[in-house]
Amino acid sequence: MLQSYGMRFDGHLLNRGFWLYVWEIKGPLSHHVYVGRTGDSSSAHASSPFKRIGQHLDPGPNAKGNALGKQLTRAGVAYEACSFEMVAIGPIWPEQDDFDAHKPIRDQMAALERAVADELRQRGYVVLGTHPRVGTTDQDVLQQIRALLHPKFPVVAEPNQTLQADGK
Repeated sequence: MLQSYGMRFDGHLLNRGFWLYVWEIKGPLSHHVYVGRTGDSSSAHASSPFKRIGQHLDPGPNAKGNALGKQLTRAGVAYEACSFEMVAIGPIWPEQDDFDAHKPIRDQMAALERAVADELRQRGYVVLGTHPRVGTTDQDVLQQIRALLHPKFPVVAEPNQTLQADGK
């Protein structure tokens, strides 16, 4: 039997630049979050969060940039059965003209990504993936990100009582 599904997004998500985003992924028996960013190490470009959506979940054998899909598979989650919601913040900084200008901002973004992932873990969320310690966190930007994320990702459990992967 045919089914219909919907997708809705804000056109601002099409803007290129350095973005930070958090996915909330809810499955029948799971609840995870994933923290990511645009403007990685592979090139001097910083794409839009909208472009990253398809890349993250591309199940193809030659897929590149499908970190979220791989993390969900490792966690035993059939992501086709999940609902996804992404909160994207940015562009925090504009896309740069060359790789030398790109690198310091990329490293600042990596530090912000790590700080947000750590904070969400402390709030009780099961955060997928690893977030290496790179760069120095811009505390002013981090405070602004916290203020934007707090309504969507409040504390769900004390640090020692984190939400289990089965959502209990």
